[in-house]
Amino acid sequence: MSHFKAPPKKSLGQHFLTDRSYIDRIVLAVNPQPGDRLVEIGPGQGAITFPLLRRHGELTAIEFDRDLITPLMEASEGIGRLTIIHKDVLSVDFGKLANGERLRLVGNLPYNLSSPILFHALEHAEAITDMVFMLQKEVVDRMAAGPGSKVYGRLSVMLQAYCQVTPLFVVPPGAFRPPPKVDSAVVRMVPKPRADVSVNDHARFSDIVRAAFGQRRKTLRNALSGVCESSEIEAAGISPDARAEQVEVAAFVRLANLPRLTAVAD
Repeated sequence: MSHFKAPPKKSLGQHFLTDRSYIDRIVLAVNPQPGDRLVEIGPGQGAITFPLLRRHGELTAIEFDRDLITPLMEASEGIGRLTIIHKDVLSVDFGKLANGERLRLVGNLPYNLSSPILFHALEHAEAITDMVFMLQKEVVDRMAAGPGSKVYGRLSVMLQAYCQVTPLFVVPPGAFRPPPKVDSAVVRMVPKPRADVSVNDHARFSDIVRAAFGQRRKTLRNALSGVCESSEIEAAGISPDARAEQVEVAAFVRLANLPRLTAVAD
C-alpha cells in the first residue's frame, strides 16, 4: 500500500495531487537516472514520492507537517529507501545536504511559499542539477515571462539570470484534492554553469532589480534614484526613461556589473 488519506491542512496551503495521469507526467519529466540524488519538497501524501521511489529506489523528502511523516515512512516500506527531513524547507541548507554532490529537486510547492522557496533554491544553485516544480500557473507564467509581457517582473529577471526556465505543462484544479481555485503548471529550472552566470555582485543585482520593479509605473530614472545614477543607467545601454518591464535580463546584469564610483573620504 503506497497511498494514505490525510486531510489537507488549509493553514499549510495543502492541495494533494491525485490524478494518476499528471503524476505520471511529472515522474516522466523528472526521469531519474542511476546515481541521481533526488530531493522532494513537501511530499504530502506521497503522490509523486512513491512513483519516484519505485523508479529510483531512493529519495530524500523534506516535510514540515509532522502528521505526515509516520504514514509516509510506513507506506514506503518495501518500495525503496525514503529519508525524511522534518524541517521548514527554507531552513534546509541544500549545499550541506548535497555534500559535494548535486541534488535534483522536485515538488508540488505550497502556493503561499513558492517564491521564497524558489529564491532559497537559487542561493544554493551550485549544489543543484535541476528542479521540476509544480506551482500556480500564474507564478510559472511570471517565472518564464520576457520583457514587454504584463507579468514580466522581479521573479522573471532574478530566476532567468541564474537558470534556464522551461514551462512544461498545465495541471487543472480537478487533479487535486481539494481542488485549488486556480490552474497549476509544472516547470523545469536548470541552474546555469557558474561561467555562464555573468552577475558579479549578487547583492547589488538583487537590489537593482528589486528597486526597478518596486514601482512599476515609474521610469528607471525615478525608480532607481536611490540605487544608481541616470548616467550609470545610460552607460549600461538602457534609456533612463524606460520602465523596468521593458528591460531585458542581460541589461539589468550589465547595470549591476558597472564599476561603482565610490567617493573618496577625506
